[in-house]
Parts: sequence; structure tokens; C-alpha cells
Amino acid sequence: MDERLEKQLAFSLEIDKEKNIFRQTHLSGHGRRENDAEHAWHMAIMAYLLREYANERVDILRVMLMCLIHDIVEIDAGDTYAYDAEGLKTQKEREDKAKERLFSLLPDDQRAELTALFDEFEAYETPEARYAHALDNLQPLILNNSNDGGDWREHGVTAATVYGRQRKTRLGSERLFEVTDRILQSNIKKGNLPET
Repeated sequence: MDERLEKQLAFSLEIDKEKNIFRQTHLSGHGRRENDAEHAWHMAIMAYLLREYANERVDILRVMLMCLIHDIVEIDAGDTYAYDAEGLKTQKEREDKAKERLFSLLPDDQRAELTALFDEFEAYETPEARYAHALDNLQPLILNNSNDGGDWREHGVTAATVYGRQRKTRLGSERLFEVTDRILQSNIKKGNLPET
């Protein structure tokens, strides 16, 4: 086997470990906690299905690939819960180190391509990155809503905290933020999300 294919297969096997990284979000219908690979797959499908709601025209293949790779770094860095203030302080450092190790398994051209795509997602500056982030916010929100806000209640998350994160959704999709707002308002009324 040539070196290029060997590296590509080694990376392909390594990213299988993403299936072992469990998030705080539970599957719909009060299921078990979802893993990072399930989250990425779900986001990628949603990106395609909901693309008409992006604020700007997007290259949907780039968005879907961003969705699929954005949490690969958690193989080394671990999952950082969106509302974990302490974990968020070291997240970038841990993920940058993981990004270097994981993408270095690839041939140089693919390492550069996926690193650039990961960095684009993190920078939040392109229409594709903003739309991908909107889905990264919406996907766990709809799961949590399907579970009567159980994950928010379990972690004592407030509406103000969730809105702090979800406001960025509108940068990628005003329409999806409207849906987000309705879901959050419903959960506030039900008592799943205290205002403060």
C-alpha cells in the first residue's frame, strides 16, 4: 500500500474514536446521551435540509464537511459542555493541540485542507461557518426540547445563559433563530428554563 493511502486509512480509523465521545445532550425521546459522531451526522443532514434558511447563499458541501469534522478534535480534547464556564476557559488550547495531532495523520494536502476548514468554522466569519454554527446550536436544542428540557434542568442552566449562546444562531439564520426563540420561550413557560 502506498504511503498516501496508508495515512488516509490511519486517519479514517482514528476518527472512529469520535463514536466514543459522549455529549451532555440526550437522544430524542429520553434516550441515552448522544455521541459526537451522531451529533455531527445529524448536523450535516440538517444543514442540507435547512439550507434555504441560511441568511446568505452557502456552499452546502463545505458546510456539511464543517459539520462532520468540527468535533473530531474532541477525540483528544474531550467534549466541553456548552454551558461549562470552567471547561470553556481551556477548550481552545485543548482543541488546537488535538487538531495538530489528528490532522497530521493525513497527507499534507488533506491536512492543510481540513485544518483550514476547521479553522474557518471556529473563526465564525464566512457564511458557511455562521450557518454551520447555527446548526451546531439548533441540533442539541431540538433534542433537548424533545426531552422536555431535561438537559437544561439537569445542569441548572438558565434562559439567559442559553440565549447568550443561541443569539449567535441568528448570524447564520434569522429564520432558525425564530424557531429557537419559540422553543426557548415554550421551555421558559413550562418551567424547564428559569429566567435567571
